[in-house]
Amino acid sequence: MAIPAVRYSDEELHEFKVLIDEKLAAARKEVQFLREQMLEINENSANQQSGDWTDESSSHTEMEMLNNMLARQQQFIRNLENAIIRIQNKTYGICSMTGQLISKERLKLVPHATKSVEAKNARPVPNTATHAAADPKLRRVEDDTPSTDPVEETAELQKEFFGNE
Repeated sequence: MAIPAVRYSDEELHEFKVLIDEKLAAARKEVQFLREQMLEINENSANQQSGDWTDESSSHTEMEMLNNMLARQQQFIRNLENAIIRIQNKTYGICSMTGQLISKERLKLVPHATKSVEAKNARPVPNTATHAAADPKLRRVEDDTPSTDPVEETAELQKEFFGNE
């Protein structure tokens, strides 16, 4: 009987590190590009001072978009750097929820993943039967019968909205 792998081998970890280093280099290059774009917009808006509010608005919108992109890219870099730390600790590729190995395919697509697909998708589903019992207006999608008479419901809503007229 084969013992399931507890961690990836040193050779496999090295392969992942090479992949992460490539993604890190590309992400850092993207951050530099975004910063240059933001600097250029700032310089252009300082030089133009035209007073045209549409130009200012579009510059502001573009800066906000670039700022959001920069923040996302910086978070991505932090996640990749944390993955490198996990490689150094030899804990890379171990699901933080189940303790099992994350599939190589997932790690190649999302090298900073800390959860397996199964663990990521395992979310508690609210019990709709309990909610439906508590509120008779809630009904299952398959149920074709309305919970109340639509004319009666409309009349009640009109009373609520318009008052007693």
